[in-house]
Amino acid sequence: MTQSFTPRPLVIAPSILASDFSKLGEEVRAVDQAGADWIHLDVMDGHFVPNISYGPDVIKAMRPHTKKIFDAHLMISPCDPYLEAFAKAGCDHITVHAEAGPHLHRSLQAIRALGKKAGVSINPATPASVIEYVLDLIDLVLVMSVNPGFGGQAFIRSAIGKISDVRAMVAGRPIDIEVDGGVAPDVAGQLAAAGANAFVAGSAVFKGGTLEAYKTNVAAIRNAAADARGEAI
Repeated sequence: MTQSFTPRPLVIAPSILASDFSKLGEEVRAVDQAGADWIHLDVMDGHFVPNISYGPDVIKAMRPHTKKIFDAHLMISPCDPYLEAFAKAGCDHITVHAEAGPHLHRSLQAIRALGKKAGVSINPATPASVIEYVLDLIDLVLVMSVNPGFGGQAFIRSAIGKISDVRAMVAGRPIDIEVDGGVAPDVAGQLAAAGANAFVAGSAVFKGGTLEAYKTNVAAIRNAAADARGEAI
């Protein structure tokens, strides 16, 4: 018998990594007005992943420009020494990579102790089973559908099956299933059908460079996902 599944609320989380860094505050305000539910913050260290993006001070500077949830994705190793700084910068969710250190359980405990929601991100080659023994400590699972490190990559289709696996593992728990990498309207429906409810999109949101373009782009992803979930917009 198939276990019943009540989906979590649908969330669109534009990735600021794809925005115009010369006007970050303006870009944050624009995607807020365009219908973003969360603001996704990709933090890269040039060590765990190939590129360097930004850190807590830049996030702190963005924080006054929106009241939306700051969804931080730490692509850094080690992560534990910096968790408090990201919490103080205004991050509401702090997601760490399962591959970034030897003590995932400890990292999640530390995030929860800071009063923040804790997430685990898993790379394309990492099995969903890595979260099995930390389910009681997580609020979010972020499935990477590209290899982390830079934007604009092509979607890796095996992520769809992994999302289905994660959905089965978290059934009945208040855990968001987020997907990041190559997310656009043409795959959002398949991802939603597999069980994802939170969609990170960078270039697919920020293409066009205007508020009206952002509104159109956010709506296209939301509509594709909602249609797959049988929800009217």
